Amino acid sequence: MTLAIFDLDNTLLGGDSDNLWGEFLCARGLVDGADFAQRNDQFYADYKAGTLDIDAYLRFALSTLAGHPREELDAWHREFMSSMIEPILLPKAEALLARHRSQGHELLIITATNEFITRPIANLLGVPELIACEGEIRNGRYTGEPRGVPSYHAGKVTRLRAWLAKRDISLEGAFFYSDSHNDLPLLELVDNPVAVDPDDTLRARAQAEGWPVISLRD
Repeated sequence: MTLAIFDLDNTLLGGDSDNLWGEFLCARGLVDGADFAQRNDQFYADYKAGTLDIDAYLRFALSTLAGHPREELDAWHREFMSSMIEPILLPKAEALLARHRSQGHELLIITATNEFITRPIANLLGVPELIACEGEIRNGRYTGEPRGVPSYHAGKVTRLRAWLAKRDISLEGAFFYSDSHNDLPLLELVDNPVAVDPDDTLRARAQAEGWPVISLRD
């Protein structure tokens, strides 16, 4: 079975769900607005620059979940989906997913954003298989600490190999769609790398390598 792998933020979505979650929390007064917004924006700038400290970022992002009952978090997330995620869904992204489904491909989203944020988005997109950064849970509540290997940069390859080892699927003929140069380790690994509305660094690399460059926005 051919595997079709997709990055999520700024690839299948017309924005970054992780960054938008921070904006949502600030707008609803659920965090200390000014300080949180500044740190959230700085981490996002670091990500785009390729200098993100993923462990520091995950502790920052997961701190917003720590200690809250799951019912409360889920209520926040439902509002987040309707106000922040549904407006950035991309019809061309949904058509791309449908095209791979029609060819009998196995669909997988792999993202550096944490699973709490991304699982409902993957479900909305009809993609049951998800690899995302994970947060530690004790007694039914997030502790604010990350768990396992972050699915970021080369960590996406590590997590994907572990996922493949549990299934009868190979990377032969696999596709990977991404917008970010942070995903070059995985793009270099697959047979069919595709740059989607790429950043400047990824666009230059894709053009040099002859990789397809597509847009799901225009």
